Amino acid sequence: MITKKLIPKRIAIIILVIVIFGTTTDAQKLSDSTIVRVDRLFEKWNKNDIPGCVVGIVRGNDLVYAKGFGLANLENETANTSQTIFYMCSVSKQFAGYAIALLARGGKLQLDDKIQDYLPWMHDFGKKITIRNLLNHTSGIRDDIGLSQYFGLNLDGMLTQDLAIQILKRQRTLNFIPGEKFSYSNSNYVLLAEIVKEVSKKSFRDYVDSIIFKPLGMSSSKFVDDYSEVIKNRAVSYRNNNGVFYNSSQNVYTLGDGGLFTNVNDMAKWVTNFYAPMAGDLQDIEMLTTQGKLNNGKTINYAMGVSVDSYRGQKRFMHNGGLAGYRTIIAVYPDLKMGFVVFGNGGDAEIYKKIDELSALFIPTNIVPPQGVVEAAVQTIVLKDSMFVNRWVGTYLAANGYKVSIASKGGELVVNGNSALAPESTNLFHIIARPSVKYQFSTDLKTKKTQALLITPALSKPMELSRVAERPLSAVELGAYVGSYYSDELDCSFQIKQKGAELWISNKRYNDRKVTLLGSDHLFTDYDFLSHILIRRDAKNKVLGFDLNSGETMGLFFKKERLE
Repeated sequence: MITKKLIPKRIAIIILVIVIFGTTTDAQKLSDSTIVRVDRLFEKWNKNDIPGCVVGIVRGNDLVYAKGFGLANLENETANTSQTIFYMCSVSKQFAGYAIALLARGGKLQLDDKIQDYLPWMHDFGKKITIRNLLNHTSGIRDDIGLSQYFGLNLDGMLTQDLAIQILKRQRTLNFIPGEKFSYSNSNYVLLAEIVKEVSKKSFRDYVDSIIFKPLGMSSSKFVDDYSEVIKNRAVSYRNNNGVFYNSSQNVYTLGDGGLFTNVNDMAKWVTNFYAPMAGDLQDIEMLTTQGKLNNGKTINYAMGVSVDSYRGQKRFMHNGGLAGYRTIIAVYPDLKMGFVVFGNGGDAEIYKKIDELSALFIPTNIVPPQGVVEAAVQTIVLKDSMFVNRWVGTYLAANGYKVSIASKGGELVVNGNSALAPESTNLFHIIARPSVKYQFSTDLKTKKTQALLITPALSKPMELSRVAERPLSAVELGAYVGSYYSDELDCSFQIKQKGAELWISNKRYNDRKVTLLGSDHLFTDYDFLSHILIRRDAKNKVLGFDLNSGETMGLFFKKERLE
């Protein structure tokens, strides 16, 4: 008899999976009770008058469950099926990553090559950007979809591969030093598609078809960058407005970052390729799924178009995507030789949650690690003098527009009105509910300016915030902002005008929006693509222009010119 003590972990997992799924004789089957449980997860979309989703479960080499829910097309009442073609959104990225891996393994390129070696039209930013930086989203190159809005691409426009390249050719600055941090940018994979085209001497579409789709038998899959191309059996994209569905048109047709149209039947073959690769060589998959590293040596979850993490104690390769009404997600458990795919066409983000619920039905519960993370206790002190508390009260802003309000309530500091802080010293505090998140305050003795460092495991380095003095500006002071601001990188201008005691910003393509000031240098607008701008001044305090600093877009300079 084999005792439990002598069973290796890998063999134990295999035994557990056999117990759940049965022997190889029944490999093609799921039990009726299991099918009912899976169906129940998606009953919300099991209707004949709404868009829905398609679900696939892969075990070994077999697609053991494939079922559609809801409609692929509301106008002609076509149902979703396993043959329905969906736009994959960012799930497409792993195919670009795999194409690069195949070229690298074939000696056609190296991951640490400089991207300008293959794309000489890209600006030399003064810092080496490698193919690996693109793959891991550590390049610092700004997102082309976000930048396209400045070129007048509104919701009715189309972002094609050619337009994306024209946008990227104009870029002269980066969000950050390459390798300094992870920041998801679709531009990285647009450029990877161009590198594949340059190295293979084929179009990206043709190369992927010849090297991936045909060998895997993915006959219903193709990359599309022409929005006028007819795609048979395509699921239409919808949005839900209070229970009424409207068409939600796909307006991005770029390659590498997206562009893939496929169905569940084909994606089942791709899932299998993660643990039984087409050439029988796992080295390509190992390269594809090797996690990236930052300059400081820190490992990130993102590999080459897939994120690598674990769920219920099992290694997982996963990626999701979303554009217009399409919601897509794929998860592969290589050690269990299993995978799950869910594609939706009704704009419902709940689709993403279903991947974990599906996984939970099939992964043995007795190998689940302890749930939840208990943070280590942190020593605190008692500040009896309210002066040590009140001195840090105020509104703090980071360069990217991130805003924090620190208030005093009952002798305690509170962040944004609801998260109480506990003191570790007179200037270091942590959130009581999450001790690993800390605020370290300081005041410069010369400038008298107060700053805070936000320290959290979610950031590779602390975020710097400055306390902003809020006061209304006079009409004369507001006049200093009036002018036209132009960016050569975007070939785009904005005008700031004064209307009485208010500032307004406008653009020839967009309606006027009101500007809100915090301090004298932080301006906020209602444009979602221009939410925060930071004024730049010369030594005499004259306004030189502003930096677009909104979220992940940093340091994009608009020079102040005469008012148009």
